[in-house]
Amino acid sequence: MAAGGPPGAAFDVAVIGAGAAGMMCAAVAGQRGRRVVLIDHARKLAEKIRISGGGRCNFTNLEAGPANFISDNPHFCRSALSRYTPRDFLALVARHRIAWHEKHRGQLFCDESSEEIIRMLRAECDAGGVAWRMPCTVEAVEAGADGFVLRIGSGGIRAARVVIATGGLPIPQIGASDFGLRIARQFGLGIVEPRPALVPLTFDAASWKPFVPLAGIALEVDIRTGEGRGAASFREDLLFTHRGLSGPAVLQISSYWQPGRPIVVDLAPDVDLAAELIAAKAGGRQHLSNVLAGMVPRRLAEQWLTAAHPGIGERRIADLSDKVLREVADGMKRWTLVPAGTEGYKKAEVMRGGVDTRALDQQTMEARAVPGLYFIGEVVDVTGWLGGYNFQWAWASGVACGRAV
Repeated sequence: MAAGGPPGAAFDVAVIGAGAAGMMCAAVAGQRGRRVVLIDHARKLAEKIRISGGGRCNFTNLEAGPANFISDNPHFCRSALSRYTPRDFLALVARHRIAWHEKHRGQLFCDESSEEIIRMLRAECDAGGVAWRMPCTVEAVEAGADGFVLRIGSGGIRAARVVIATGGLPIPQIGASDFGLRIARQFGLGIVEPRPALVPLTFDAASWKPFVPLAGIALEVDIRTGEGRGAASFREDLLFTHRGLSGPAVLQISSYWQPGRPIVVDLAPDVDLAAELIAAKAGGRQHLSNVLAGMVPRRLAEQWLTAAHPGIGERRIADLSDKVLREVADGMKRWTLVPAGTEGYKKAEVMRGGVDTRALDQQTMEARAVPGLYFIGEVVDVTGWLGGYNFQWAWASGVACGRAV
């Protein structure tokens, strides 16, 4: 992409990171008349947008609100989210004639390709006269008397204001880095300990061995973890894998799960399993595993019974006591497991934690102690649910910052 000015050029705003938040911020600031330069170290623009939503970009969620986000400072996100809503982003999408559809639970996707969202953001940046430096690695950010100096391979860039929009640590294979966290630490800002979120959970190989044959099975479940204010629960699809559990249900709960704590899964939501099993005794001849197979996938019924109640699955249900059937039902309704860990940043969709929002102005995203330095998007300690919420935070925080710089 064009460099947009000679080495040592001066700008009103330098945005580091040309992802969702960075491009949105640069476009808004540029269209307000600010001289903006957008810098990114990647050779391919917005790769995380490109691969999102199976290549169709789950670009927002109609239900997005503060309750759908996790943060050590939970009220911080309210201001930006209220001032730039999913409807506002849809209006932008409509102006660019991008067709979209709703899947379920308010999740919105492009009809065609995530490339449409990238082209839209690039066009918005061009409309604001944004200059590009890409690929370009920022080696250092230094504060000066009149703003900041960004040290790059070709020299330096001077900017009155600097916006850090470099994202989090997930998917290092497409260029994720800890640059934003390092800059925050350099300028004395606190960091909420980062960890993978929206990520599959793994289990000890020996304890998971009985369930390895279930890899590929998916079903809707209720899943929960935590207690009190830290409790969370979701109804979503769960997917068995060779190493553990994945699917939307597990990705959602992973953002709340704490190491060493259990998760509890209801494998048959909306079914009074004990009552159904006891009632089935009247049929008499069916085996317990066959009865259960009418309520959950057959392979799951058979393998779960083998692991939890060896030998019982092939017994006639009429020969089993009500007490035993209640124990079987309770086990499937409250399947309690303690994950060993997660699949890590290689498989995580987002990062939980990041720049402590107590150090930022919720209206502008500016660091309170460092005038002219801003943090937006995933690098900030605001983490959304699965289903378009994290993109909405990128748009909202980017717009809030773009209007302020």
